Amino acid sequence: MSDFNQPQRQSVIGILVMFADTVQKLGRAFWPILLVVFVKEKNLSWGYFALGILAFIVLVGVIAYLKYRNFTFYIDEDNDEFIVSEGVVNKTKTTIQLNKIQQVNIKQSLIQRLVGVYALDVDTAGSDKKEGNIKAISHDLALSLKAKLLENEGSAQSAAVQSLTQETQVTQETPFLKINFISLIKVGITSNYVRSVGLILTFFFTIMDNLRNIGHEEVWENKSVQAFVSNNSVVYSILLSILILVSVVFVINIARTLIKFFDYTITKQKGSLLLFHGLINTQSTILKPEKVQIVKVSQNYFQKKLDVLEIKIRQAISNGKEDRKSLIEIPGCNAVERDGILQLLFQKLPKKGKMLKPNFRKLGFSIVLIIVLPLVGFYSIAHYGDASLFKFSHFAWAYSVFFVVVLSFGFRNYRLFISKDHIIKQSGAWDVENQIITLEKIQAITTSQLFWHKSLNIGSLTLHTAGGNITFHLGNYNRIQEYVNLWLYEIETSDSNWM
Repeated sequence: MSDFNQPQRQSVIGILVMFADTVQKLGRAFWPILLVVFVKEKNLSWGYFALGILAFIVLVGVIAYLKYRNFTFYIDEDNDEFIVSEGVVNKTKTTIQLNKIQQVNIKQSLIQRLVGVYALDVDTAGSDKKEGNIKAISHDLALSLKAKLLENEGSAQSAAVQSLTQETQVTQETPFLKINFISLIKVGITSNYVRSVGLILTFFFTIMDNLRNIGHEEVWENKSVQAFVSNNSVVYSILLSILILVSVVFVINIARTLIKFFDYTITKQKGSLLLFHGLINTQSTILKPEKVQIVKVSQNYFQKKLDVLEIKIRQAISNGKEDRKSLIEIPGCNAVERDGILQLLFQKLPKKGKMLKPNFRKLGFSIVLIIVLPLVGFYSIAHYGDASLFKFSHFAWAYSVFFVVVLSFGFRNYRLFISKDHIIKQSGAWDVENQIITLEKIQAITTSQLFWHKSLNIGSLTLHTAGGNITFHLGNYNRIQEYVNLWLYEIETSDSNWM
């Protein structure tokens, strides 16, 4: 194993990684300015443009070299600390206590794969970001550093890391679970609709806003599109637009799922799970069952028919801030594979015990907030302001019917199941999600009751864990208090120590 007691730099070839990373960051920051230059400056001199590109390359090269020169890392064994120094103008020194390390991930992007280096991320339970981010080291050095950083987790974990000689070739071992191509396709076409539509609309309106700011909104004024809309009915145009949007969403979802989760393989490593996946950016992660806080199992109607589901695992996070990037996702499992994963994570298969239902007022409150108030606002504006809005009344009623159905299904699925060892919160209208925790992972319990709910004997419960909170609203308050007293007693008398 390499000696990490002395400060050392990344691989020299990593300068190219720094260069690409700097170009990416500057491109994201200045792409609106570039858009203005190309659209507004019609008589752009290509000579000056070439000089500008050359100056940009030189500047980025200098920055990349300084990033490489100023980046060092080492382990201070006297104080049990991992120390990372970096910076170009402002130098920073990050000190990470070894016993605070939550996760060590080895990754490889397309650029890193081309130049033959790997990235290593150190994640701790005391921060909401990756603290020790090393962008360019050799594979052997990455494995050695990972093993060294995880020595504090015990001999079993250290042995699991040291026995792994080729993480990027983990598929050659006998996998505990391997997500096949067809399962990923099924997940791609049955999930993330809202997120994909949001990304498309965000991209469209961002481009529109930038073009409008520079006075070139006519770019989007296509006469053929206008002629098509004028020559066809409004309903036909809307249906065609929806069909195009759905097709784009399907393509985006399938592409995202395949690129992110390609060749998803899970292998057992001395009681832990080694997860390996990625097409362009590969990632390997060791998942330790004792560190797992919340497990979310979600499935919608189409996924149920196709026998696929998604599992999201959350370990300890900082200040209750749920960072999507810190989630460990396992897509495309079937029911048998789900049970196998849950069995390994919880040592026994979680069962839904006694059920706690919400009061019907939860549904009534949601209807008032999401349906009644918007309708009142719409008709008030139409009545006292612009009467022409009344011609859109059918859209308002369609909106109301849609959300009545959604809220009703959401209320029917909203349940809290309590067994001796596990608590499961079920929620969701379309994607039905089950959040599973064990009693020993509960750090604090909060109960609340508004004064007008006292006579109705209803209140809310929040279970605080190091991986986030689970809240159940408007249940029977007496039953909630009974369970809280029981949980507090079991937590206080338990000798479990997962940290």
